[in-house]
Amino acid sequence: RWVLSLECKGSRNFLGALRRAVEVDFKDKDKHQSQGLYLLTTGIPDQETHTVSAYVAEVCRGFDLQLHVCLFSVTKDTDSSGVIPARYASPRETARAFKEMVQAAKGRLHCFGEAGIFESDDITSIISEVEKAQNYSQKCAFLVESLKQRS
Repeated sequence: RWVLSLECKGSRNFLGALRRAVEVDFKDKDKHQSQGLYLLTTGIPDQETHTVSAYVAEVCRGFDLQLHVCLFSVTKDTDSSGVIPARYASPRETARAFKEMVQAAKGRLHCFGEAGIFESDDITSIISEVEKAQNYSQKCAFLVESLKQRS
C-alpha cells in the first residue's frame, strides 16, 4: 500500500529509502528476513558515493543483506517531470558509483538502456567462467597432445 501511495519527485534520497527498508525489516525480523534489496533507478543518489557505500556496507553486514542495482540509462539532464535532480553525474560516473556501492554490499549491478544491457555482473561472471573453461580446455588439449607424442 505504501508503494502505491508514492508520487514522483525530483529526488533520489537513497539513504532515506534504505533506512526505511532496514527499519521495517528490523522490527519484524522474526516474521521474515530479507536477503536482498533491489534498487531500480535512473541516476545517482542525492548523497555522496562514499557516504552511501559506507552506510550500505555497514547495514548489509548487520542484516546479512545484499544490495542489487538495476540502473536504467537516461541521457537527458532532467527526469520525466522536468525536475533537475539534486545531484547529477554522467551515465559512466553513475555506473561507477553504483558499482562501488554494490561491491560494498556484496550485490550485483545491471546497467540497461534503450539499446539493451550495457553492463551486468551476471553476464561478466558468465563470460569469466567461459574464458576459464576455454583456458582449461586448451591446457587439456596440450596435455593430451604431449602424451600422444610421448607414446
